[in-house]
Amino acid sequence: MQMKPELVGDALTRLRRAQGQLTALIEDIEEGGDCAQVLTQLAAVSRALDRAGFRIVASGMRYCQQSRDNDEEPEMTEQELERLFLSLA
Repeated sequence: MQMKPELVGDALTRLRRAQGQLTALIEDIEEGGDCAQVLTQLAAVSRALDRAGFRIVASGMRYCQQSRDNDEEPEMTEQELERLFLSLA
């Protein structure tokens, strides 16, 4: 399945936001930031990445279902999508 911005929905926006958070986090560590604040931000980046991944898998599921509804063969099987989903867990 080809990754296209219109297919992944707001996952791309989430990834860009996480990228900004990660850049700020790295700068905070380099400047000797507070440990608790660094770990809190790290947890937020991790959640943002997880949610982006779940959005991409959900988009893939919708895409495959639309293919089936149009009597087309989806690019990925349900088992492949399930394996990708479980790799995020």
